[in-house]
Amino acid sequence: MRTPTMNSRSIWRPLTAAALLALGACSKAPQNSSAQPAAASNGKTAEQAGKGEAHEENENARSVKMSDAALDAAGIRVAVVQPSVAGEQLRAPGEVLDNAYGTTLITPRVEALVVRREAKLGDEVRAGTPLVTLASVAVSDAQAELRVAEQEWRRVSELGPEAVSGRRIGEAKVALDRARAKAQAYGLPGASAGTVNGQFTLSAPHEGRITEDNFVVGERIEPGRTLYRLVDESIVWVDAKLPAGAAPRIVVGSPATIVIGDRRISGKVLRTAHRTSEATRNAVVRIEVPNPDDRLHGGDFVDVYLDAEAGAGSRGALAVPTAALVQFQGDSVVFRKNAGGVIEAVPVRTGAVIGDTTIVAEGISPGDAVVVAGAFALKAQLLKAQLGEGDGH
Repeated sequence: MRTPTMNSRSIWRPLTAAALLALGACSKAPQNSSAQPAAASNGKTAEQAGKGEAHEENENARSVKMSDAALDAAGIRVAVVQPSVAGEQLRAPGEVLDNAYGTTLITPRVEALVVRREAKLGDEVRAGTPLVTLASVAVSDAQAELRVAEQEWRRVSELGPEAVSGRRIGEAKVALDRARAKAQAYGLPGASAGTVNGQFTLSAPHEGRITEDNFVVGERIEPGRTLYRLVDESIVWVDAKLPAGAAPRIVVGSPATIVIGDRRISGKVLRTAHRTSEATRNAVVRIEVPNPDDRLHGGDFVDVYLDAEAGAGSRGALAVPTAALVQFQGDSVVFRKNAGGVIEAVPVRTGAVIGDTTIVAEGISPGDAVVVAGAFALKAQLLKAQLGEGDGH
């Protein structure tokens, strides 16, 4: 009995050692496996942190914080945007025209020969100023008839009805009236000048400038031939060309602004078109513009800004100066200043361009403070900051 007991003890000792070794191995294995997930977890956290830093850098590349003094120094101006409830301003190309109501063509009413030029192209003349002297056989006959008729009328008038019959007095009066009418039809005064040489002078009917001069001395001129074009340039017309759909929104009498070079001149709408061009599908709006300093001349091309009734699609819309929109990192953006003083690039969706402003359909809200001047300077500063980050890496 003692021998079996000793054998069983000797067998259990190696089994117990083996079990302890196995348990030790098992206890180590979980420790290693738990360490591996921790390491993996740490790896993910580092990756996420890296992405977060990159995201933060990207966000920082689209924003900048500047003091009010720095904004002023850079020429950057911020304004609060509000919905537009007033009318719109439309921009259109325009052409300056002579005011037809202040334009006169100087023409003879009878065939004549040019004797002498009294004025030349570009002269400013007053009403009654002699322009050109002409000579005509028909005018000579008219002058002679008028002179004879005046003499006869004076004679019978002095004799009176006691010495001259009433019929003779009536005939003399009719002859005088006919001679005067004929002289006036030729552009002569209604009284004899005491000469019958056929010469007569065409004078300026009103104040203005001679803008056309189309003859030479000694030339024979047919009736109706234009010798001078006399234009009163104190008021000119401007024809603005608008799309047919926009023209009805312009109100007669509403203000308009004419821009030529660096000058802005105020005018008013004289009439709107009632006909659309078949070729261009444009309609013409005529504007009356004072021109006291003679800045505008017929044939000049100008820009026209017209006040128009707001379209249904743009009432209550947000609008920013077109210069406030820039292309940045592939987006159309405006720069918005938040409550903390940080200016950030905000992508927007734009709508119609109205004059110098652009409708913003999405991206900003009423009450937002946006950069309305100096957007390009701000964009350059952000790009410079991006280049600085790239050099640092």
